[in-house]
Amino acid sequence: MRKQCFELDGRAVTLYADDAPQILFLQPVDEHDTELLDAEIEAMRDCALPFALAAFEVKDWNRDLSPWEAPPVFGKVPFGGMAEETLSFVLDRLLPELRTRLGADMMLCLGGYSLAGLFALWAATRTDAFSGVAAASPSVWFPGWMEYVQENSVQAKAVYLSLGDREERAKNPLMATVSDCIREQYALLQADHIVTLEWNPGSHFQDSEKRTARAFCWIAATVS
Repeated sequence: MRKQCFELDGRAVTLYADDAPQILFLQPVDEHDTELLDAEIEAMRDCALPFALAAFEVKDWNRDLSPWEAPPVFGKVPFGGMAEETLSFVLDRLLPELRTRLGADMMLCLGGYSLAGLFALWAATRTDAFSGVAAASPSVWFPGWMEYVQENSVQAKAVYLSLGDREERAKNPLMATVSDCIREQYALLQADHIVTLEWNPGSHFQDSEKRTARAFCWIAATVS
């Protein structure tokens, strides 16, 4: 497994790659996620396919990964609704660069943790570029999301969903709806997708790197 770091359009990118990867995982990350990437890759050592993982920096989590503007749900930081620009970066800038560096045509999976998981689900309603979506503890409580996804289908073939079994105990009343929302999301996908919903022990802030690794590995095993 090779590791290289580079910058693209002012964003830090960390790329891990097996020889002759068959699937490319794309993951938006913040500073905390970046610190856990080596551990995440270690947790993926038994992945079903040779893979590459490109983790790209998201400088403003609430702004850059939210599909539309929304008021603050916790704290004072609103959601900026700039996901379209982030998706354009992935499709128009990051993917061509990665294909040049890796020299291979691979299946694509977009995934991530928390709001990055929601971004992956949303992005797959906007493009058919991804074979899989790996949404670990996705923020499906996001205002307007359940109404949106009932009218806009996820185009990826395989979808992984997970949630911590204590996440519904959040003090914020909107975030406390997350278990009901993930069950509804799962039900919507069952009709015409290969989909699983995994429940993890603990709250939202536990083992994010291991949960994300399991999400990516499930996609690899499912599409292989």
